[in-house]
Amino acid sequence: MPFTIEEFRDFIRMLDERPEWRSELRRLVLTDELLALPAQMAELRVHTEQRFQELAAAQRRTEERVTELAVAQRRTEERVTELAVAQRRTEEQVAAVSAQLADLIQVVQTFSTDIGELKGRSLEGDYRTRVYAYFSRVVRRAHALSPDELTSLLEDAIDSGVLSEDQAEDVSLADVIIRGRRRSDGAEVFLVVEVSWGVGPQDVERATRRAALLAHTGPPALPVVAGKWVTPEAAQLARTHQVWQLTNGRAIRPE
Repeated sequence: MPFTIEEFRDFIRMLDERPEWRSELRRLVLTDELLALPAQMAELRVHTEQRFQELAAAQRRTEERVTELAVAQRRTEERVTELAVAQRRTEEQVAAVSAQLADLIQVVQTFSTDIGELKGRSLEGDYRTRVYAYFSRVVRRAHALSPDELTSLLEDAIDSGVLSEDQAEDVSLADVIIRGRRRSDGAEVFLVVEVSWGVGPQDVERATRRAALLAHTGPPALPVVAGKWVTPEAAQLARTHQVWQLTNGRAIRPE
């Protein structure tokens, strides 16, 4: 039968009056999926809201972590700056200490040189004053030339032309010059002595050169080195140049 408008209106009115009929009608008209849709939408809203809250919390944690990292970065930069300043200070202190150490080394070297010179002069004085004790095994009647005697000898050599002024000056710088009689034949000889606390090759070379110059004045001149000890290089050079070695009272004859 056709459904009139009046009947439809009566039907609507009855549904308004009987809500339970609406539910029943809805169950009959709608599918289970459509009926479940409101509950699903409500559940989806709850899930979405929960997810949104989780994302918001994660965002806050991320922002907090970024803030912490920024603070840590600033602290790191400050620490790096402090370390750079400390490094510069350390370098400055090291440079200052190095300069002081260099000065100290220079002072020690100067002091050592001065001590060596003092010790050498003291030893030279012993060889000049204790002539018999040191040179009696080399020559008889050993006599250390005084400054006046050496000056007279060298000036005579210059006047006679056997020595130039430069050569005479070189001879005059010898530490000690001894005149005596050679033990083997009694002939007059000179000993040209270079004295050092520790005898090195340069001492041997000076004694050899100055003895050769002094020999131009007449009597033979023998080179001698004297000291507390002799380096191996100097000892070898002394043997090569036929130089006497005097160490601690021991006389080593040239081979």
